[in-house]
Amino acid sequence: MEFGTFETRLALGHVLAHSIKAEGVNFKKGRVLSKDDLAALDEAGIEQVAAASFDAEDVAEDRAAAALAEVIAGGNVTIGKAFTGRVNLFSSVAGVLVLDTERLERINRWHEAITIATLPPFDRVSPNQMLATIKIIPFAAPKVELEACLDIARDAPRLVRVSPFRSNEVRLIQTRVAATSSKMLDKTAQITANRLSEIDSYLASETRCGHRPDELEAEIRQASARGFDILLIAGASAITDRRDVLPKAIENAGGKVLHFGMPVDPGNLILLAELDGKPVLGLPGCARSPKLNGFDWVLQRLAAGLEVTPADIMGMGVGGLLMEIPTRPQPRGGNGSASAHKVAALVLAAGQSRRMGETNKLLIEIGGKPMVRRAIETVKKSKVDSIVVVTGHQTDEVQEALDGLDVDFVYNPDYASGLSTSLKAGLNRLDDDVAGIVVMLSDMPAVSSDVLDRLIDAFNPLEGRAIVVPTHQGKRGNPVLFGREFFKEMQGLQGDVGARHLIGLHDDRLVEIEFESPALLLDIDTPQALQAFRESSS
Repeated sequence: MEFGTFETRLALGHVLAHSIKAEGVNFKKGRVLSKDDLAALDEAGIEQVAAASFDAEDVAEDRAAAALAEVIAGGNVTIGKAFTGRVNLFSSVAGVLVLDTERLERINRWHEAITIATLPPFDRVSPNQMLATIKIIPFAAPKVELEACLDIARDAPRLVRVSPFRSNEVRLIQTRVAATSSKMLDKTAQITANRLSEIDSYLASETRCGHRPDELEAEIRQASARGFDILLIAGASAITDRRDVLPKAIENAGGKVLHFGMPVDPGNLILLAELDGKPVLGLPGCARSPKLNGFDWVLQRLAAGLEVTPADIMGMGVGGLLMEIPTRPQPRGGNGSASAHKVAALVLAAGQSRRMGETNKLLIEIGGKPMVRRAIETVKKSKVDSIVVVTGHQTDEVQEALDGLDVDFVYNPDYASGLSTSLKAGLNRLDDDVAGIVVMLSDMPAVSSDVLDRLIDAFNPLEGRAIVVPTHQGKRGNPVLFGREFFKEMQGLQGDVGARHLIGLHDDRLVEIEFESPALLLDIDTPQALQAFRESSS
């Protein structure tokens, strides 16, 4: 192909490289110039045109793209019409996209004129969804290079195909402990049924048993006797080892554990097994949520009749950070947080500090700063997205002590009625997109921002970590991080109580983070405690 500037009178049959708009002429680039076109250009006074001229060794862009599409498109893939050197491929069914990535990459590396862009391999696709586009970059492709790419595509099965979803009979077993909420199990069953219906499968049964190997083994044997295409097992607590309850029960029932864990987040704690040649999945905690997670990637392949091997799972890590993609909460900016869940700090600073005597303990200076300011500055250094400070007793003095700090104040007129009123006042001020709150007490001056950051990093409701508690030598301390799912229960609190009792009610949603420092156990309520703290800090 020759490309350049040609005299208009010699450009018959050439392809226009740039659009031309003049009196009586409005030609788009890519137009093959005819005799009439040349006459119109001459009449408009255009003596030269930028164009491309083909020879016998060139294949015009549309013909080249169409030829490549014919040998690339496989099962359940339809081919669109060629236009401007482009041909699009579409799915004719709902299923999973299967690509020969190695050969596609060979073609893309072969010659710059020939390109193929696709969706990611194993993407879930819908009927009529575009899967790939073949684009010839210039106006023609060299014939010899096109033939080489066609040969690559012909070497083996088609490069782009769709494996359709099948109507799989799926059974779900859920284990439970004393603290397991029936409401949560019901919700998990419904979410699972919905997830399956979206991929043309169905939940044939859902059963429950104790979180014990013998009880689960009996349920697995029963499910096997009834028959299934896929068996799902959701444990009351996350699988932590190949010898844990779920894998042990599967093996005792005659199954085989193939792989534990995956480099996808959320979804790390998935278990891949088989029983009588049928797939069995031990579910990660995030499977209880309808949001996209690593479990979906495995389930969709199985539902489309594709084998999933340990190597397949281990290869999912690149692109496997699902918590930061647009289908989940947006990444936060500005504070360096790695969490995809928006966390606010709820700082309680409304109390009357009666045990301290006449002095409001929050206004006592420690290290040259009022205790409450020291607490807020610690929070400001952490990964929290926003700070709500609840005031009550001596509200003007407390706000003055925090002058210049970017916080959202809320006044609790019922502060004398107890801690619960301040907690509810703060909850009412939160933004709708807050996923969790760190309940921070103002009288714990030794707590560092690192404590808050580690709580936030551990927080992941989708993985079952909806309450995060710091501990020191086995003792639980403060602050505590609670997920949004508990806000309604907090709103129902009465009197001088906080939300700590929720920890015992929801230990299936709890994670404890051990710290070396005892600071998270130390609050300053009395003059004696204040004196002891000052002596230890000097």
